[in-house]
Amino acid sequence: MGAANVIPGVSGGTIALITGIFERLINAIKSFDLKAIKLLTTGKFKDFATYVDLGFLISVFSGIFIAIITLARLFDFLFENYPVYIWAYFFGLVLASVYFVGRTITKWSVSVIISFLVGTAIAVFISVLNPATQNDGFIYLMICGVVGMCSMILPGLSGSFVLFIMGNYQLVMIDAVNEMDFAILLPVVIGAGVGLLAFSHLLSWVLKKYKNQTIALLTGFILGSLRILWPWQQPVYLTNNAGEFIIKDGSQVIVKYMQHFPNSFSTQVVIAIIWILVGIASISLIEYFAAKHSKTQE
Repeated sequence: MGAANVIPGVSGGTIALITGIFERLINAIKSFDLKAIKLLTTGKFKDFATYVDLGFLISVFSGIFIAIITLARLFDFLFENYPVYIWAYFFGLVLASVYFVGRTITKWSVSVIISFLVGTAIAVFISVLNPATQNDGFIYLMICGVVGMCSMILPGLSGSFVLFIMGNYQLVMIDAVNEMDFAILLPVVIGAGVGLLAFSHLLSWVLKKYKNQTIALLTGFILGSLRILWPWQQPVYLTNNAGEFIIKDGSQVIVKYMQHFPNSFSTQVVIAIIWILVGIASISLIEYFAAKHSKTQE
């Protein structure tokens, strides 16, 4: 989940849904309520740990934290030197996710189909928005944390891409993480914590009341996000009225990415297709081991 959340266009929630931990994760997060606080403040630590599924949460969030810290620099290098291949890998990963998530829908109805189409439309709409300019204000960073975390746990909606749309992906996920800039990270973490607790309650209720419709909506989110991950895309840079590139912090400011088809069936295209297949195989293996683990638990 941490690795997925670093990539603009890939959602950690997608990985959670495929591996079968999504509902458990949402329910564990929403368990941080008044009862949990009472158990903790009265010294009933064992009961508190059981009530909030603490061991599970520590495992998941430790993995997310370690992955973000260790992979942010690696992905920065890969996007700089091998952008087509890294996009191709995650395009294949998310493409396979559409099938594996969609097949968990137990009954298709008119409302389920509409939910799927609405989810797809929302994700496509988000993908064509132009990013805002970078903003390091405390309140804005908190809002980034709220919105980013909510989208991170929603399958198909990438928290990193939402940060990109809000103009703060480079600032938060690359610069602040690599430099451990707590002046930037602290308000984002505060916002993320508040957003996570509030959103988990809503999502848990929706999943219980309208599970098939919710999964269909999330499947649509995943399908619609594929546009963001198309391997062949060129950055469009911000320019002034004279057509000159605007430089900020030593680099050109990206406005958006323009997707295109390759001009010829080159070696790069062949390698990219191989990476797409590797992405499909990766998510298939994750699904296989998740299903195997689920059977052993039963």
